[in-house]
Amino acid sequence: MKRIILLTLLVFTMNTNAQTDSNVILVIHGGAGTILKKNMTPEKEEAYRSKLKEALQAGYAVILNNGTSSDAVVAAINIMEDSPLFNAGKGSVYTNDERQEMDASIMRGSDLNAGAVAGVQTIKNPINAALSVMEKSEHVLLTGAGAQEFAEKNNVEIVDTSYFRSEVRLKQLKRVQDKEKMILDHDSDRGAVDSSEDEFNIDYIEDKKFGTVGAVALDKAGNLCAGTSTGGMTNKRYSRVGDSPIIGAGTYANNETCGVSCTGHGEFFIRNVVAYDVSALMEYAKMTVSQAGNEVIRKQSMIGGKGGLIALDRNGNVSMPFNTAGMYRGYVNVNGEIRIFIYEKE
Repeated sequence: MKRIILLTLLVFTMNTNAQTDSNVILVIHGGAGTILKKNMTPEKEEAYRSKLKEALQAGYAVILNNGTSSDAVVAAINIMEDSPLFNAGKGSVYTNDERQEMDASIMRGSDLNAGAVAGVQTIKNPINAALSVMEKSEHVLLTGAGAQEFAEKNNVEIVDTSYFRSEVRLKQLKRVQDKEKMILDHDSDRGAVDSSEDEFNIDYIEDKKFGTVGAVALDKAGNLCAGTSTGGMTNKRYSRVGDSPIIGAGTYANNETCGVSCTGHGEFFIRNVVAYDVSALMEYAKMTVSQAGNEVIRKQSMIGGKGGLIALDRNGNVSMPFNTAGMYRGYVNVNGEIRIFIYEKE
């Protein structure tokens, strides 16, 4: 019963006020989750807004100088990957055995070409490796040591694993591990009980699963590109991979419809093929990008999937729906005007 009520609330509280401004040429996100103003200091909020603005300016500069949408996506994501604020690159969360395993993907709307890497540990900017896979190989997805070898051979910057070390992220890992132990102990006291039913477990889920950065760009030639980069799930085991490097789940782009980048609980985004679903609804159901984005997040809510997405169509219309308390997000239009949002009611 509790699960049914929870899912109902998710559908009811879903953010349906997605932006529909036109003439947008770049939209970004920095992750979705329990992002509440009451938990945010003015200094921390300013840090996020400033970094999102910097990412938008970097991508906008590329397009302004007649660069490609793929280069703009990489430029914007690089800013967020190099910041410890986001769960990607420098700010990637820890796995169960205290390492970083990062994933990224990129897709070009002009020819549906794509590239992705998963489970990499020494690539400074995983989105750059994904770009190299797209542009310099016959493959789409490379993983682990092979992806790192390919990246190094193609002059993608490799760093020592110490580059990713973070006391803040390590404390997050220990907090999640402590909560997990408490949940397991709690279950043993009650017998075979699904801990996902517990209100206590909601905080555990929020702390564990949300992060990711992404961008979608539309260049002067009318070409769309989407990209996504993540450090994955805190405390993940068994080389778990989420939706971010999966074309069609976490990233998708097609000049005929839109470009999409997702953030949230990756298992649900894979199951619902979320990024492609936005494009499919536009192509086959003739929905607008805003309608399609909202419908896809509604379907996510129905199965308990939490998170959000950014989508940009070929006419410069943008949609940024989510069903969490907040999502770091923003966009810049063709005139260079920047808008940045964090909370649900912005």
